[in-house]
Amino acid sequence: MGRAVKSAGAAGKAAPGKGAPALRAIKGGKAAPKAAAKPSAPKAPPATADDAPAIALDLGPAKLSPAMQAYFKKCQDKLGFVPNVLVAYAFDTAKLEAFVAMYNDLMLGESGLSKLEREMIAVAVSSQNRCYYCLTAHGAAVRQYSGNPVLGEQIVMNYRAARLSKRQRAMLDFAIKLTSSPGSVEEGDRERLRRAGFTARDIWDIAAVVGFFNMSNRVASATDMRPNTVYHGQAR
Repeated sequence: MGRAVKSAGAAGKAAPGKGAPALRAIKGGKAAPKAAAKPSAPKAPPATADDAPAIALDLGPAKLSPAMQAYFKKCQDKLGFVPNVLVAYAFDTAKLEAFVAMYNDLMLGESGLSKLEREMIAVAVSSQNRCYYCLTAHGAAVRQYSGNPVLGEQIVMNYRAARLSKRQRAMLDFAIKLTSSPGSVEEGDRERLRRAGFTARDIWDIAAVVGFFNMSNRVASATDMRPNTVYHGQAR
């Protein structure tokens, strides 16, 4: 979902793009003869414009509960848009509320993992699964939390190319192994996390974030979930 909104959270709006200014030819102090009109440069889409419906399935929206109405309004007020993943889940209020509760607990709740570390896990897992929605939304979150657009791009493409700390590398190595071959995870993998400074609770949280995004990636891919266009330009 990207940098989601929690009761006390906040995130900046991405500025809409601006088209190229028109040019006027001047010759000898007088306006030059009119030349054949040239096609104008394409304008960037407004921050809230999206290139497709949220998902490829025509499920229709349900009536939102008062809590979810308030949550959607908070997203609009704080982010300037409602993340399409919420729009996608809005066909079933129970599923929407369960998704929001789990997401906010894992990604914004108390943890020994920083918010940036949790977003890094989300992107590394989504890269392994080639999930367009989550790579776009959470790649933007990594750029925002880290203040480093290059780091965001590196983790989207291949986290091994990034200059990571020992702690971060151990965390992402574990996340990818748990994603690609969960049956091969053993005590030695947990011990490498302990040596990198992670507590037992931290290891649980890493595993929970990995599990959540493997589920989310598969739902997003199955439904052709489309990210909000605004994510593409954030924090670059």
